[in-house]
Amino acid sequence: MKNQPELLDSQTIQNLAFETLAVRSGTWRSEQREHSEAMYLTSSFTYDSAAQAAAVFAGDEPGNVYTRYTNPGVRMFEERMMALEGAEEGCATASGMAAVLGVAMAHLKTGDHVVCSRSIFGTTVTLFTKTLAQFGVETSFVSLTDLDEWKAVIKPETKMLFLETPSNPLGEVADIEALAEIAHDSDALLVVDNCFLTPALQQPLAWGADIVIHSATKFLDGQGRCMGGVAVGSKELIEPVQLWLRAAGACLSPFNAWVLHKGLETLKLRMDMHCRNTQQLAWWLAEHPKVVDVHYSGLPHHPGADLARKQQQGYGGVLAFEVDGGREAAWKVIDSVQIISRTANLGDTRTTITHPATTTHCRLSDEDMQKSGLVEGLIRLAVGLESTEDLKVDLERGLSQL
Repeated sequence: MKNQPELLDSQTIQNLAFETLAVRSGTWRSEQREHSEAMYLTSSFTYDSAAQAAAVFAGDEPGNVYTRYTNPGVRMFEERMMALEGAEEGCATASGMAAVLGVAMAHLKTGDHVVCSRSIFGTTVTLFTKTLAQFGVETSFVSLTDLDEWKAVIKPETKMLFLETPSNPLGEVADIEALAEIAHDSDALLVVDNCFLTPALQQPLAWGADIVIHSATKFLDGQGRCMGGVAVGSKELIEPVQLWLRAAGACLSPFNAWVLHKGLETLKLRMDMHCRNTQQLAWWLAEHPKVVDVHYSGLPHHPGADLARKQQQGYGGVLAFEVDGGREAAWKVIDSVQIISRTANLGDTRTTITHPATTTHCRLSDEDMQKSGLVEGLIRLAVGLESTEDLKVDLERGLSQL
């Protein structure tokens, strides 16, 4: 059965709104003329003749070789992400960490140097300090928001600047445009993890980033159903990632690709509601007598508020707040909730709560924990789509005991 790709031309894509691209881009139809995109749950593909198989394997004729290489459903997800991020090429992976590793393995070699924000996901820290270090890649960690620190550690071997913005879990905001200039002046790549905001709220490529990475497991799926990752950028930078993926085998399953692809259709609606709910809870927590501080760039006192207004279209669905009394007080709040889920995942329709110092960032040294501002009284809240009034009542169960 012949696939009949229904691809929007580049001029049409440029003139379509985000919401339309989220529904209409990356759509292929088979001869069955299905309206909703089909799933291609197959490991291999057939050919009309030995000659055709040889031509496809050699790259002389378009077609699929093996799902570890390409799959129509996976490609639809990649194309939709390319359209939403304004990218030329995309590569979907089995998880967000696989996307980070793929970009690193494709663009770094022994003797290279990476400058990385100190405020990143704990497992990403492990990837740079353990996995890549054993291959001779050196990493220097700096403050996300201090441009002078980034400049100070740049050296001839620096090949990549890596960051998340907003950061996890304090919501610090990086100046993507300024960091892109620092990277390019040094002949290095700027790689941005856009997981917390998604392309619905931020497009780092438009601010000068070279590669954008997502854990599609989070907001892109939006319902906590499956795992996946994706990296997007120029063809020149993403094709080496695709070659690594084919050899390493960290490919996205066709079923998960279909789930993620369909999740993108409601991305803007969901992100708008995540933002609205999080903003309401941030204000409520900021005025609560038992809360010491709230970290959310949607609040005017946040150090990154002005920058967030400049380069974001919203403030996202994750906040962190501090309570007095250290770990004991934080755990009391977490253990008291009855509606909110106690889990370290985020980006779900369901609100989740966790204690970063003992979960997502537990493998950081005490020194790095202190430098990153991860105090024992800090709680991270990933706000879902429930009623904020119900969430306030749920949080009050624990806060009232402090």
